[in-house]
Amino acid sequence: MSQKTPRNFFKPLAIGAPEPMRDLPVKLERMIHFVPPHLDKVRAKVPSMAPGVDVILANLEDAIPADAKDAARAGAIEMANMYDWQGNGTGFWSRVNPLNSPWFQEDVSELVLKAGHQLDVIMLPKVEGPWDIHFADQYVAQLEAKAGLTRPILFHAILETAQGMALVEEIALASPRMQGISLGPADLAADRKMKTTRVGGGHPFYRVIEDPKEDGSARASAQQDPWHYTIARMVDACRMAGINAFYGPFGDIADLDACEQQFRNAFLLGCSGTWSLHPNQIAIAKKVFSPDPDEVKFARKILAAMPDGTGVAMIDGKMQDDATWKQAKVISDLADLVASKDPDLAKAYSGD
Repeated sequence: MSQKTPRNFFKPLAIGAPEPMRDLPVKLERMIHFVPPHLDKVRAKVPSMAPGVDVILANLEDAIPADAKDAARAGAIEMANMYDWQGNGTGFWSRVNPLNSPWFQEDVSELVLKAGHQLDVIMLPKVEGPWDIHFADQYVAQLEAKAGLTRPILFHAILETAQGMALVEEIALASPRMQGISLGPADLAADRKMKTTRVGGGHPFYRVIEDPKEDGSARASAQQDPWHYTIARMVDACRMAGINAFYGPFGDIADLDACEQQFRNAFLLGCSGTWSLHPNQIAIAKKVFSPDPDEVKFARKILAAMPDGTGVAMIDGKMQDDATWKQAKVISDLADLVASKDPDLAKAYSGD
Protein backbone atom coordinates (compact mmCIF):
# COMPACT_ATOMS: atom_id res chain seq x y z
CA MET A 1 0.00 0.00 0.00
CA SER A 2 1.51 3.35 -1.05
CA GLN A 3 -0.36 5.54 1.43
CA LYS A 4 -2.20 5.46 4.73
CA THR A 5 -5.75 4.19 4.84
CA PRO A 6 -8.48 6.87 4.77
CA ARG A 7 -9.36 6.22 8.42
CA ASN A 8 -5.76 6.87 9.52
CA PHE A 9 -4.84 9.59 7.03
CA PHE A 10 -5.40 12.47 9.45
CA LYS A 11 -3.91 10.86 12.55
CA PRO A 12 -0.60 12.26 13.88
CA LEU A 13 2.41 10.11 13.01
CA ALA A 14 4.07 10.61 16.40
CA ILE A 15 2.82 10.80 19.97
CA GLY A 16 2.54 14.48 20.85
CA ALA A 17 2.72 15.73 17.26
CA PRO A 18 0.04 18.24 16.20
CA GLU A 19 -3.10 17.09 14.41
CA PRO A 20 -2.66 17.21 10.61
CA MET A 21 -4.60 19.94 8.80
CA ARG A 22 -7.75 18.85 6.99
CA ASP A 23 -7.80 21.99 4.86
CA LEU A 24 -4.94 24.18 3.72
CA PRO A 25 -4.74 27.69 5.19
CA VAL A 26 -6.11 30.26 2.74
CA LYS A 27 -3.02 32.31 1.94
CA LEU A 28 -1.79 34.54 -0.85
CA GLU A 29 1.29 32.91 -2.40
CA ARG A 30 1.89 34.72 -5.67
CA MET A 31 5.64 34.58 -5.30
CA ILE A 32 8.07 32.48 -3.25
CA HIS A 33 11.13 34.71 -2.99
CA PHE A 34 14.38 32.80 -2.62
CA VAL A 35 17.03 34.11 -0.21
CA PRO A 36 20.55 32.63 0.22
CA PRO A 37 20.81 32.67 4.03
CA HIS A 38 24.60 32.31 4.18
CA LEU A 39 25.09 35.79 2.71
CA ASP A 40 25.04 38.34 5.53
CA LYS A 41 24.22 41.34 3.31
CA VAL A 42 21.24 39.60 1.71
CA ARG A 43 19.97 38.18 4.99
CA ALA A 44 20.08 41.65 6.59
CA LYS A 45 17.55 42.90 4.02
CA VAL A 46 14.94 40.26 4.92
CA PRO A 47 12.93 42.30 7.49
CA SER A 48 12.53 45.21 5.07
CA MET A 49 11.74 42.90 2.15
CA ALA A 50 9.21 40.71 3.97
CA PRO A 51 6.19 43.08 3.90
CA GLY A 52 6.41 43.38 0.10
CA VAL A 53 6.32 39.66 -0.74
CA ASP A 54 3.91 36.82 -0.04
CA VAL A 55 6.52 34.18 0.89
CA ILE A 56 10.22 34.37 1.81
CA LEU A 57 12.15 31.13 1.41
CA ALA A 58 15.49 30.38 3.06
CA ASN A 59 17.31 28.30 0.47
CA LEU A 60 19.64 25.57 1.71
CA GLU A 61 19.94 23.49 -1.48
CA ASP A 62 21.03 24.31 -5.05
CA ALA A 63 23.10 27.51 -5.42
CA ILE A 64 24.47 27.07 -1.87
CA PRO A 65 28.09 25.78 -2.00
CA ALA A 66 28.88 22.62 -0.05
CA ASP A 67 31.20 24.51 2.27
CA ALA A 68 28.42 27.03 3.05
CA LYS A 69 25.68 24.54 3.99
CA ASP A 70 26.19 24.96 7.75
CA ALA A 71 26.26 28.74 7.46
CA ALA A 72 23.08 28.70 5.34
CA ARG A 73 21.28 26.53 7.89
CA ALA A 74 22.31 28.87 10.73
CA GLY A 75 21.25 31.85 8.62
CA ALA A 76 17.82 30.31 7.98
CA ILE A 77 17.26 29.90 11.72
CA GLU A 78 18.34 33.51 12.23
CA MET A 79 15.85 34.60 9.55
CA ALA A 80 13.05 32.85 11.42
CA ASN A 81 13.68 35.14 14.38
CA MET A 82 14.27 38.37 12.45
CA TYR A 83 10.60 39.01 11.72
CA ASP A 84 7.20 38.08 13.12
CA TRP A 85 6.20 35.91 10.17
CA GLN A 86 3.11 34.42 11.75
CA GLY A 87 1.91 37.74 13.15
CA ASN A 88 2.42 39.69 9.92
CA GLY A 89 1.06 37.09 7.51
CA THR A 90 4.12 36.69 5.28
CA GLY A 91 4.93 33.04 4.67
CA PHE A 92 8.28 31.72 5.89
CA TRP A 93 9.53 28.61 4.07
CA SER A 94 12.83 26.79 3.69
CA ARG A 95 14.10 24.54 0.91
CA VAL A 96 16.19 21.80 2.49
CA ASN A 97 18.74 19.57 0.81
CA PRO A 98 17.51 16.34 -0.84
CA LEU A 99 16.77 13.19 1.15
CA ASN A 100 19.81 11.42 -0.33
CA SER A 101 22.22 14.19 0.73
CA PRO A 102 24.37 14.27 3.89
CA TRP A 103 22.65 17.49 5.00
CA PHE A 104 18.96 16.55 4.92
CA GLN A 105 18.48 15.28 8.46
CA GLU A 106 20.37 18.14 10.07
CA ASP A 107 18.55 20.68 7.90
CA VAL A 108 15.16 19.39 8.97
CA SER A 109 15.96 18.76 12.63
CA GLU A 110 17.54 22.18 13.16
CA LEU A 111 14.73 23.99 11.35
CA VAL A 112 11.91 22.23 13.19
CA LEU A 113 13.51 22.35 16.65
CA LYS A 114 14.83 25.92 16.44
CA ALA A 115 12.51 27.65 13.95
CA GLY A 116 9.37 25.50 13.82
CA HIS A 117 7.28 28.14 15.61
CA GLN A 118 7.66 30.43 12.58
CA LEU A 119 8.20 27.93 9.74
CA ASP A 120 5.17 27.37 7.51
CA VAL A 121 6.49 25.03 4.83
CA ILE A 122 9.49 22.78 4.18
CA MET A 123 10.25 22.55 0.46
CA LEU A 124 11.50 19.08 -0.47
CA PRO A 125 13.62 18.89 -3.65
CA LYS A 126 13.90 16.01 -6.11
CA VAL A 127 10.91 14.08 -4.76
CA GLU A 128 10.68 10.86 -6.76
CA GLY A 129 7.68 9.12 -5.20
CA PRO A 130 5.31 9.02 -2.23
CA TRP A 131 7.91 7.12 -0.19
CA ASP A 132 10.01 10.31 0.03
CA ILE A 133 7.04 12.18 1.48
CA HIS A 134 6.26 9.31 3.89
CA PHE A 135 9.81 9.29 5.27
CA ALA A 136 9.92 13.05 5.75
CA ASP A 137 6.39 13.02 7.20
CA GLN A 138 7.31 10.56 9.96
CA TYR A 139 10.58 12.33 10.73
CA VAL A 140 9.02 15.78 10.98
CA ALA A 141 6.19 14.47 13.20
CA GLN A 142 8.75 13.17 15.69
CA LEU A 143 10.56 16.52 15.67
CA GLU A 144 7.32 18.49 16.06
CA ALA A 145 6.46 16.41 19.12
CA LYS A 146 9.93 16.99 20.58
CA ALA A 147 9.66 20.75 19.92
CA GLY A 148 6.13 20.94 21.38
CA LEU A 149 4.70 22.51 18.24
CA THR A 150 0.93 22.90 18.06
CA ARG A 151 0.73 23.74 14.34
CA PRO A 152 1.91 21.21 11.74
CA ILE A 153 4.59 22.22 9.23
CA LEU A 154 3.53 21.59 5.65
CA PHE A 155 5.47 20.12 2.70
CA HIS A 156 6.02 21.48 -0.78
CA ALA A 157 7.56 19.07 -3.31
CA ILE A 158 9.61 20.02 -6.36
CA LEU A 159 9.06 18.07 -9.57
CA GLU A 160 12.62 17.55 -10.84
CA THR A 161 12.85 14.00 -12.21
CA ALA A 162 11.08 11.92 -14.82
CA GLN A 163 10.12 9.40 -12.14
CA GLY A 164 8.64 12.13 -9.97
CA MET A 165 6.67 13.35 -12.98
CA ALA A 166 5.39 9.84 -13.66
CA LEU A 167 4.21 9.57 -10.04
CA VAL A 168 3.06 13.16 -9.54
CA GLU A 169 -0.49 12.14 -8.61
CA GLU A 170 0.76 9.76 -5.89
CA ILE A 171 3.10 12.43 -4.54
CA ALA A 172 0.27 14.97 -4.39
CA LEU A 173 -1.85 12.52 -2.34
CA ALA A 174 0.94 11.20 -0.11
CA SER A 175 0.25 13.18 3.08
CA PRO A 176 -2.05 15.81 4.61
CA ARG A 177 1.14 17.86 4.97
CA MET A 178 1.23 18.41 1.21
CA GLN A 179 0.77 22.13 0.48
CA GLY A 180 1.78 22.12 -3.16
CA ILE A 181 4.19 21.16 -5.92
CA SER A 182 6.53 23.33 -7.99
CA LEU A 183 8.01 22.65 -11.40
CA GLY A 184 11.81 22.33 -11.33
CA PRO A 185 12.60 22.77 -15.03
CA ALA A 186 16.41 22.66 -14.91
CA ASP A 187 16.84 19.34 -13.11
CA LEU A 188 13.82 17.85 -14.87
CA ALA A 189 15.23 18.82 -18.27
CA ALA A 190 18.53 17.12 -17.41
CA ASP A 191 16.83 13.97 -16.10
CA ARG A 192 14.66 13.74 -19.20
CA LYS A 193 17.73 14.32 -21.39
CA MET A 194 16.10 17.36 -22.95
CA LYS A 195 18.60 19.22 -25.14
CA THR A 196 18.49 22.61 -23.47
CA THR A 197 20.58 24.59 -21.00
CA ARG A 198 17.77 27.05 -20.21
CA VAL A 199 16.06 27.23 -16.81
CA GLY A 200 12.40 27.31 -17.79
CA GLY A 201 10.75 29.30 -20.53
CA GLY A 202 10.51 28.62 -24.24
CA HIS A 203 13.20 27.57 -26.67
CA PRO A 204 13.84 29.01 -30.15
CA PHE A 205 14.16 25.52 -31.66
CA TYR A 206 10.86 24.26 -30.22
CA ARG A 207 8.47 25.57 -32.86
CA VAL A 208 5.57 24.86 -35.18
CA ILE A 209 5.74 25.86 -38.83
CA GLU A 210 2.99 26.39 -41.38
CA ASP A 211 2.65 24.22 -44.46
CA PRO A 212 4.68 25.05 -47.59
CA LYS A 213 3.20 27.79 -49.76
CA GLU A 214 2.56 27.31 -53.47
CA ASP A 215 4.58 30.40 -54.33
CA GLY A 216 7.55 29.22 -52.28
CA SER A 217 7.49 32.24 -50.01
CA ALA A 218 8.72 32.16 -46.43
CA ARG A 219 6.65 30.04 -44.05
CA ALA A 220 5.52 31.52 -40.75
CA SER A 221 6.62 29.75 -37.59
CA ALA A 222 6.10 30.36 -33.89
CA GLN A 223 8.12 29.42 -30.82
CA GLN A 224 6.31 27.03 -28.48
CA ASP A 225 6.41 26.24 -24.76
CA PRO A 226 8.07 22.86 -24.05
CA TRP A 227 6.71 22.96 -20.47
CA HIS A 228 3.02 23.13 -21.37
CA TYR A 229 2.27 19.43 -20.87
CA THR A 230 4.29 19.21 -17.66
CA ILE A 231 2.63 22.22 -16.04
CA ALA A 232 -0.85 21.09 -17.07
CA ARG A 233 -0.35 17.59 -15.66
CA MET A 234 1.13 18.99 -12.45
CA VAL A 235 -1.86 21.35 -12.06
CA ASP A 236 -4.31 18.47 -12.55
CA ALA A 237 -2.51 16.34 -9.93
CA CYS A 238 -2.46 19.20 -7.44
CA ARG A 239 -6.08 20.26 -7.92
CA MET A 240 -7.20 16.63 -7.70
CA ALA A 241 -5.46 16.43 -4.31
CA GLY A 242 -6.72 19.82 -3.11
CA ILE A 243 -3.25 21.39 -3.03
CA ASN A 244 -1.59 24.21 -5.00
CA ALA A 245 0.53 24.12 -8.15
CA PHE A 246 3.41 26.55 -8.70
CA TYR A 247 5.69 27.44 -11.56
CA GLY A 248 9.32 27.27 -10.45
CA PRO A 249 12.36 29.31 -11.45
CA PHE A 250 12.83 31.42 -14.56
CA GLY A 251 16.59 31.54 -14.90
CA ASP A 252 17.18 34.49 -17.25
CA ILE A 253 16.75 37.30 -14.73
CA ALA A 254 17.58 39.92 -17.38
CA ASP A 255 14.77 38.91 -19.78
CA LEU A 256 11.79 40.36 -17.96
CA ASP A 257 9.43 40.08 -20.94
CA ALA A 258 10.01 36.33 -21.34
CA CYS A 259 9.76 35.89 -17.57
CA GLU A 260 6.39 37.63 -17.51
CA GLN A 261 5.09 35.51 -20.39
CA GLN A 262 6.15 32.23 -18.74
CA PHE A 263 4.56 33.30 -15.46
CA ARG A 264 1.39 34.28 -17.30
CA ASN A 265 1.17 30.93 -19.07
CA ALA A 266 1.45 29.16 -15.72
CA PHE A 267 -1.17 31.46 -14.15
CA LEU A 268 -3.65 30.81 -16.94
CA LEU A 269 -3.12 27.04 -16.64
CA GLY A 270 -3.99 27.12 -12.93
CA CYS A 271 -0.79 27.81 -10.98
CA SER A 272 -1.19 29.79 -7.76
CA GLY A 273 2.23 31.39 -7.86
CA THR A 274 5.86 31.11 -8.89
CA TRP A 275 9.41 31.52 -7.61
CA SER A 276 11.28 34.81 -7.71
CA LEU A 277 15.06 34.45 -7.86
CA HIS A 278 15.84 38.17 -8.09
CA PRO A 279 14.04 41.22 -6.71
CA ASN A 280 13.15 42.32 -10.25
CA GLN A 281 10.93 39.22 -10.60
CA ILE A 282 8.84 40.04 -7.51
CA ALA A 283 6.85 42.81 -9.19
CA ILE A 284 6.27 40.61 -12.26
CA ALA A 285 4.90 37.76 -10.15
CA LYS A 286 2.73 40.17 -8.15
CA LYS A 287 1.30 41.60 -11.38
CA VAL A 288 0.77 38.31 -13.21
CA PHE A 289 -0.66 36.24 -10.34
CA SER A 290 -3.15 38.95 -9.37
CA PRO A 291 -6.27 38.93 -11.56
CA ASP A 292 -6.74 41.84 -13.95
CA PRO A 293 -9.23 44.44 -12.60
CA ASP A 294 -11.35 44.28 -15.77
CA GLU A 295 -11.56 40.48 -15.48
CA VAL A 296 -12.61 40.86 -11.85
CA LYS A 297 -15.35 43.36 -12.70
CA PHE A 298 -16.72 41.09 -15.42
CA ALA A 299 -16.56 38.04 -13.14
CA ARG A 300 -18.52 39.89 -10.49
CA LYS A 301 -21.14 40.87 -13.06
CA ILE A 302 -21.67 37.15 -13.67
CA LEU A 303 -21.94 36.41 -9.95
CA ALA A 304 -24.41 39.27 -9.44
CA ALA A 305 -26.57 38.14 -12.37
CA MET A 306 -26.64 34.52 -11.15
CA PRO A 307 -26.50 34.70 -7.32
CA ASP A 308 -27.23 31.01 -6.78
CA GLY A 309 -24.97 29.84 -9.60
CA THR A 310 -27.75 28.37 -11.72
CA GLY A 311 -29.60 29.37 -14.84
CA VAL A 312 -28.46 31.39 -17.86
CA ALA A 313 -27.68 35.10 -18.24
CA MET A 314 -26.61 37.26 -21.18
CA ILE A 315 -23.88 39.72 -20.10
CA ASP A 316 -22.17 42.05 -22.58
CA GLY A 317 -23.44 39.89 -25.42
CA LYS A 318 -22.01 36.66 -24.00
CA MET A 319 -23.99 33.74 -22.64
CA GLN A 320 -23.17 32.77 -19.06
CA ASP A 321 -24.24 29.59 -17.27
CA ASP A 322 -23.28 27.56 -14.21
CA ALA A 323 -19.90 26.62 -15.72
CA THR A 324 -18.89 30.24 -16.32
CA TRP A 325 -20.25 31.09 -12.84
CA LYS A 326 -17.65 28.69 -11.40
CA GLN A 327 -14.93 30.34 -13.48
CA ALA A 328 -16.05 33.76 -12.26
CA LYS A 329 -16.01 32.54 -8.67
CA VAL A 330 -12.35 31.48 -9.00
CA ILE A 331 -11.38 34.97 -10.21
CA SER A 332 -13.52 36.82 -7.65
CA ASP A 333 -12.24 34.74 -4.73
CA LEU A 334 -8.63 35.34 -5.76
CA ALA A 335 -9.34 39.07 -6.07
CA ASP A 336 -10.70 39.10 -2.51
CA LEU A 337 -7.53 37.40 -1.28
CA VAL A 338 -5.27 39.81 -3.19
CA ALA A 339 -7.28 42.82 -1.97
CA SER A 340 -6.74 41.77 1.63
CA LYS A 341 -2.99 42.39 1.17
CA ASP A 342 -2.79 45.01 -1.59
CA PRO A 343 -4.71 48.29 -0.95
CA ASP A 344 -4.09 49.59 -4.49
CA LEU A 345 -5.56 46.51 -6.13
CA ALA A 346 -8.41 46.51 -3.60
CA LYS A 347 -9.39 49.95 -4.93
CA ALA A 348 -9.05 48.80 -8.54
CA TYR A 349 -11.20 45.73 -7.91
CA SER A 350 -13.90 47.76 -6.17
CA GLY A 351 -13.98 50.37 -8.93
CA ASP A 352 -13.01 53.22 -6.57
